[in-house]
Amino acid sequence: MAAAPSSGTEEPVKKEPIIPPHLASYFIAGGAAGAASRTVVSPLERLKIIQQVQPKNQGNGSYNGVWRSLVRMWKEEGFRGFMRGNGANCIRIIPYSAVQFTTYETLKKLFSHNGKKELDTITRLTAGALAGITSVCSTYPLDLVRARLSIVSASLQFAHTQTPQTAPIPSPATGATAATSATTATLSKAPGHVMQSAPSLAASLSTSAANRAAGAVASKPRVPGMWEMIKLIHREEGGIRGLYRGMVPTAVGVAPYVGINFTAYETLRMWITPPEHKNSVPRKLLCGALAGSISQTLTYPFDVLRRKMQVVGMKSTSGAGSLGYQYNGAWDALRTTVRVEGWQGLYRGLWPNLLKVAPSIATSFFTYELVKEFLLS
Repeated sequence: MAAAPSSGTEEPVKKEPIIPPHLASYFIAGGAAGAASRTVVSPLERLKIIQQVQPKNQGNGSYNGVWRSLVRMWKEEGFRGFMRGNGANCIRIIPYSAVQFTTYETLKKLFSHNGKKELDTITRLTAGALAGITSVCSTYPLDLVRARLSIVSASLQFAHTQTPQTAPIPSPATGATAATSATTATLSKAPGHVMQSAPSLAASLSTSAANRAAGAVASKPRVPGMWEMIKLIHREEGGIRGLYRGMVPTAVGVAPYVGINFTAYETLRMWITPPEHKNSVPRKLLCGALAGSISQTLTYPFDVLRRKMQVVGMKSTSGAGSLGYQYNGAWDALRTTVRVEGWQGLYRGLWPNLLKVAPSIATSFFTYELVKEFLLS
């Protein structure tokens, strides 16, 4: 006997999304926060990197003073100079910030058992540190390229090794001039002797194959693009390994920075934005600015070491000039910096960085919360 057909209609099976909606919201909001926060402070970000890596005793060629350096940057390179490296920075910061916020929110839920347990300070610091390390490891090559692009067109002085020459024979007609030339030539032949010159950084780092072959330096060479810089580093600095130079000190510095940043922000929110002022925009921005300033000041030496390690391989196309950095690791970079520049060398560029960090972190947290609330609602 045949079974009677079912009179009811079958309910369609609901497919679970591949990415949970809350994770997608964290990721999108984090990416938007990163792009907005870095674009508004791009000139100060570039100035900070230049001041961190410029050799000591630059004289009139140094970038000293925030306002004077920004004016000089504008006169030499215009608006494009302010935004130099920002494209690569945004391409880096969007996934970097997205991964960081998503990881932090996920770890917070994990450590608090989905909000059932209150997080203490140590747990918040741990979650932030792990989020920082995760974001660094996932996007580091773009951070390296961004740092190179930020200083490639800055008119810094390179240590230039002079090609050895044969000393001319003095003659009565030339007198002291010939003697001076002979002395210079003799010194140039001495092992390890370095002659100082001041070609612009852009000229030294021009990636034009024709210029390399001819040995010429153009007055205004073409600045390499992001992908061209990636290929240049990969070709001349050891392949994939060159793209990850300086990642260890970066991760070591970013871990406490991000941990302190998130912890300070959430703590300040409890103090400055009580329930009656929970939606106050100025108070939210103030919390972000203070949190960023505190965390950056405490961990700034790590940032300086990171930049110094990232420019170790930068040299002229002829191989005759470099920024002068030849470190054998992060520890050697720390010892050399302290020996040559003193402890203040670990805080070079701090002032423009604080001017950058306050609005940057304030914009980042505010944008993240705004976009997240919009997507989740």
